[in-house]
Amino acid sequence: MATLPNPLPRLATDPSGRSLGLQLPPGRLIQETDDGPWHEPLLWHAEKAAASGVWKALGVPAARAGLLPVLVDVSAQGGPTGWELMPGDVSYPGDHDAEEVLAEYWGDQNDGDDGNGNGNGNGETVEGTPWPGLAPAGVLTADPDVRAAGVADALAENGPGWFKDPSLALVPARRSADVPAAIGWSGPLNHENDVARLCAVLRSWEDRFGIRVVALGFDVLVVSVAAPPTDRATAEALAVEHSAFCPDNITTTLAAYAEELVGADSWTFWWD
Repeated sequence: MATLPNPLPRLATDPSGRSLGLQLPPGRLIQETDDGPWHEPLLWHAEKAAASGVWKALGVPAARAGLLPVLVDVSAQGGPTGWELMPGDVSYPGDHDAEEVLAEYWGDQNDGDDGNGNGNGNGETVEGTPWPGLAPAGVLTADPDVRAAGVADALAENGPGWFKDPSLALVPARRSADVPAAIGWSGPLNHENDVARLCAVLRSWEDRFGIRVVALGFDVLVVSVAAPPTDRATAEALAVEHSAFCPDNITTTLAAYAEELVGADSWTFWWD
């Protein structure tokens, strides 16, 4: 995977990050992968749980140094050191076309069967339904980075839930959508072996819906949304994309799921 120069090694001798223009709290560099230590750190994360405001206070200046913020749940499967990170198995998100990826997932999903005559296992028969194409872009209702900070603050403040112990992490990545690929995140492994293909979709959602990758758990992803769908038709088209992207996430009909997307400022995905 093509990457930018990684500033993280400098934190080994400068843990406060002052040489990068940062004032970091105590934290740790993560270099362990499923195949042993990686040749350079993959991410840094704070030792203490994230508090409201930390995304803006640390994430914004870190981005200027080439490090993008993301919350990581350090209580999930032992945190990033126990996530079986696989950076060596990841391609480059820019080498994949988002619509081609989603259409392939949709086709595979429609060819499948849950044993009850349902193509996607959520009670709604989709077998044989052709790929309908990408949903139209939304209109920004907030600055994407401001919206991301707000969603991050909400996760930090709300405590138990999907993320029981979120800590701020910094990742060397070109854009927020690339963060999972940059660390070789294996959360969707049962759905996709190369997370860069999913990141290609996240890039498309960045462009169309102003998303930012805000949080990662062992198998959970949260993105903020600055241009959510405002009408039912767009939401229903987007629901198809979500179903292809993460079929485990759809536990009701696509129509009912689409209702939840109208005006939503964040999306959460979970892979079994």
